[in-house]
Amino acid sequence: MLDIKALAKFCEMERESLVQCMKRAVEIESPSHNPAAIDGMAKFLAGEFRKHGAKVRLLPHKTAGAALLAEFFATARAAKPILILGHLDTVWEIGTLKTMPFKIRQGCAYGPGIFDMKSGITCGLWAAKALGALKITPPGPVRFLLTPDEEVSSLAFRKELLAEARGSRAVLVLEPSATGGALKTARKGVGEFLVTVHGRSAHAGIDPGAGINAISELARQILRIEKLARPKRGLALSVNVIQGGTRANVIPEVAAARVDVRVSAAADRARIEKQMGTLRPIHCGAKLEITGGVNRPPLERKMSGALFHKARELARGMGQELKEASTGGGSDGNFTAALGIQTLDGLGGIGDGAHARHEHVVLRELPKRVALIAALMATI
Repeated sequence: MLDIKALAKFCEMERESLVQCMKRAVEIESPSHNPAAIDGMAKFLAGEFRKHGAKVRLLPHKTAGAALLAEFFATARAAKPILILGHLDTVWEIGTLKTMPFKIRQGCAYGPGIFDMKSGITCGLWAAKALGALKITPPGPVRFLLTPDEEVSSLAFRKELLAEARGSRAVLVLEPSATGGALKTARKGVGEFLVTVHGRSAHAGIDPGAGINAISELARQILRIEKLARPKRGLALSVNVIQGGTRANVIPEVAAARVDVRVSAAADRARIEKQMGTLRPIHCGAKLEITGGVNRPPLERKMSGALFHKARELARGMGQELKEASTGGGSDGNFTAALGIQTLDGLGGIGDGAHARHEHVVLRELPKRVALIAALMATI
């Protein structure tokens, strides 16, 4: 029987050491597209995981940087492993610390990447440490996979991610919480279409009728695309980048638009890809080229509901009341849920400001998060 109050007490006693590790992680800048920086982050965390008893492997990658695979409780084989997901990269470039240093103010810790998601990784590590210190052995191993490129696509280790998930009984994602500490039980699928119009150039003053205006055609297509959205169903399309034209006196030959797409349900993925594929030119001489699609499937609540109810029950044993939320952004949990693996997201730090200069976590909430993650590891 798990003594959840003793677990929570131990985690509270560990707060200062956790914060010091988190500070060191934040001060190792690790932007996406900088493999050397990612490698530095991976090596630091590899040392921390080994220090606390994990078997660790670094998986090198020349263009993305290394991933980290770590396993605790390797001899516990009564059940399949639990997979813990996180990412090493942040959206902040090298040098951000000069203007946005790690600092503690009014009970919060600030710094680039602290909320998304170095606090979450630290909490996950301290959860495994707590179980080991209290001699609590989960039914099966606890495996961590920390990838180097989640912020920019999760392509480098997608195959390894899916393989780890298929061999797991559940997935816990250390991404930051939703507002107020809510766990994320649903995430939209994410994708992008590139719509390119090929027209015909001509002199805008001498013979404009000889041209086919690609920008004009694209504008009409954008109006069509916007009508495909179904906000009540959680299907959103946004044309966020457009390019076209060369000079004011030349009818543009080529124009293109990038379309962000978000879907709440797996069924809408095929539907919107089909609808985008059936768009046809309005001007008979124009040509339309459409590529892309939904590249990150949705995490639907049916794949997280059971784990959320378990987490809420455990939290109540520690005097906490957990809430749940859905979000339009994606994570690596989208991929694992799409495989049919129960996945619970948003278990990382409680705070605010992901990808913003006021990014921070609330210090008093960190031990509670550690205890919740540890309790899930021990009882799922």
